[in-house]
Amino acid sequence: MAYDKFLIAPINIGLQTDTEPWLLPDDAYARLDNAYIWRGRMRKRFGSRHMGALGQRSSRLRILIDTTTAGGNASGATVEANSTYKVGQMFSIGAELFTVTTAGAVQPMLKTGATTTATYSTTDGAYNFVGADGLTAVYFYPAEPVMGLCNYEVGTINNQDSIAFDTRFAYKYSGTGWTRLGTAYWRGADNNFVWTCNWRGILSDDTILFATNFQVTNLSGIGTITDDPIWWWTGAAWTAGFDPATGLAVNGVSWFFAPTGALNTGPFVKTARIIIPFHSRLLLLNTVENDNGGGLGVNHHYGNRCRYSINGSPFAVNAWYETGKTDGANKSLHAGWIDAPVKENIISAEFIKDRLIVYFEQSTWEIVYTGNALKPFVWQRLNTELGSQAQFSSVPFDKVVLTVGNTGVHACNGLNVERVDQKIPDEIFKIKNKNEGVERVAGIRDYYTEMVYWTFPDAESPNDFIYPTRVLVYNYKNGSWAFNDDCLTVFGYFEQQTDTTWDIAVMTWAQYDALWTAGILQANFRQIIAGNQQGFVIIINAEINKNADALQISKVELATPAVGLVRLTIIDHTVSIGDCLSLANMNGLTIVRDPLFLGDPLYMVTAIDIANHTVTIATTKTVSITGIYLGGGLASRVSRPKILTKRFNPYIKSAQNVYIAKVDFYVKKTDAGELTVDYYPSTSELSMIAQGTLSGSQLGSNILETKPYDTVPFEIKQTKIWHSVYFQTVGENIQFVITLTDEQLTNSAIAFEGFIIDGMILYTMPIYRLQ
Repeated sequence: MAYDKFLIAPINIGLQTDTEPWLLPDDAYARLDNAYIWRGRMRKRFGSRHMGALGQRSSRLRILIDTTTAGGNASGATVEANSTYKVGQMFSIGAELFTVTTAGAVQPMLKTGATTTATYSTTDGAYNFVGADGLTAVYFYPAEPVMGLCNYEVGTINNQDSIAFDTRFAYKYSGTGWTRLGTAYWRGADNNFVWTCNWRGILSDDTILFATNFQVTNLSGIGTITDDPIWWWTGAAWTAGFDPATGLAVNGVSWFFAPTGALNTGPFVKTARIIIPFHSRLLLLNTVENDNGGGLGVNHHYGNRCRYSINGSPFAVNAWYETGKTDGANKSLHAGWIDAPVKENIISAEFIKDRLIVYFEQSTWEIVYTGNALKPFVWQRLNTELGSQAQFSSVPFDKVVLTVGNTGVHACNGLNVERVDQKIPDEIFKIKNKNEGVERVAGIRDYYTEMVYWTFPDAESPNDFIYPTRVLVYNYKNGSWAFNDDCLTVFGYFEQQTDTTWDIAVMTWAQYDALWTAGILQANFRQIIAGNQQGFVIIINAEINKNADALQISKVELATPAVGLVRLTIIDHTVSIGDCLSLANMNGLTIVRDPLFLGDPLYMVTAIDIANHTVTIATTKTVSITGIYLGGGLASRVSRPKILTKRFNPYIKSAQNVYIAKVDFYVKKTDAGELTVDYYPSTSELSMIAQGTLSGSQLGSNILETKPYDTVPFEIKQTKIWHSVYFQTVGENIQFVITLTDEQLTNSAIAFEGFIIDGMILYTMPIYRLQ
């Protein structure tokens, strides 16, 4: 029987939801989860790994609080006066880990080593260790969400310091792990992201890192001592724009703009949403200004304001004095402010070459440099309809800036603003509004894969989930889209890695998909890093096929010691029923594996309790789990690809149904990989695999093996192979679903294998007339 053959390659379009599936182009997909289009082929989503060689100890934000005595003892009245104290936090002394599982005063912690006493109080932060390793550093892990990642632009080229922020503190990566940077503290909530900016100090060769989280209790009203100032890092210490302990202005600090005759008195800038240098001046956008009128003064919020310093150092005594102002000895050198003629708040800002684009809530403007010292800047409107909803969603390119607004993903070229997500026009409306969801969108550009990633909370996730649950993936070379399942709070860049060698690698050869000589493993390569809700910072890597273990397991309850259910406590998890988890470092537990099952067991989630932070998993791939959990365990989500093709019928113009006998897939060879290819006839979503199993008429397994066939020895020598999947079905059209079944997803040898599909050939013939 002769079949018509249709080649679908190269694959370029990717996810497209703006039209019905039967009208899609051949290489478009109605759903594309945990896979994406890259250089004419489809490949598995990016993976991730811990920073450094110490696992969670080097990849989680931490504070050095003490050193044990020679006898291994350490105690203190509080871990840190300005920290929070809660269940889910952790300590480490050497390789021994201590997990906080119980709230209250002087509670014992889980411990993975021989320490005889380990207690912690979530009431006041007091800690006590007896019998730990002697003369060893004691680290405290606050377990707060990561709210900012940046580089401090000092030092050698391509080796800038990486700085992280959670809701309370700043941290620096040292090569062996994170440790607190300075003594500054913030009081932000889990939606107060930290905006940073590198610029000059008093001397032009000084590098100052400014940081603001825009946390003010009363934007317009009486100031409070809980208002956060603008901080700046000098390379040795943090300095604040006002005294954070009292909320009062301090003489000598350079944020005063309207002196009343005495040096550095009068109104001052309390904070700003955005700090950015432009034409030798420092600009503050969306400001909160305090009248300094007695007590804690009164705050005034100017959401549409740009306040600018003099041309030169922003730390000069008169750096912010408005034109015509003087303190008697120092007069204005033409600093000032300019308000945009619109009563919307400034949300974000980014550069296109030498043009500063400013996004408001529902409009886009440009701050234009005039060259006039008396009036150096003016506002120019670019678009009245399209703005930005998320401060950290703006991603710069050479010719455009991309940002996420309330009507779509917008591109601004300096002259015009337009949507670039026309292929997926409804997806932007799935960003959750509850719990400040739109504020949690954060983006970054990955130069290695030529992608942009935006993390966001999905409206289809449970309402009580606060943190992001998905990542929107955009290939800016071919304009294709995809989604990943992930909980990431913010992105940044990392340059401080050394050459990766096998003795320090954190992945197996099967979990890695690039050449060992690839630049991504070389020293000082610019990596993407991402933070999460538990204070982990991980390295994003498109060549790794496994997600980093970046969820701490605080407690384990063995519902039944044999095959059954196990309840895990994972603080602030974003895991849903039907997800799959990988577990690691389950100290104290003995997991006996089914001898017929190869690979490490993975676990399907059967129930969740958001209020109590618990996840229940099924242990169907194990004989038993026994023991007493000692802490230090980690979990990671195992990503399930869900790829839904268009509805194929090449004979629709002749009003005929289609018969599809088989599909040949051209895939990259793997060691143990496979996928399942299900299929839906006509416009149904009726699984033919399930129906064939029920009826006893199934002709094959519908498994697409990406590993070599045993019966074709030469495939072992090939890098790519053609493999067939048989269907033999008829319909008005046929839609394919490429995924992993629960059985495959819980098999680590399969689940942690990558896949690349270069193309496919459909074997078809017309049959019957359409009814």
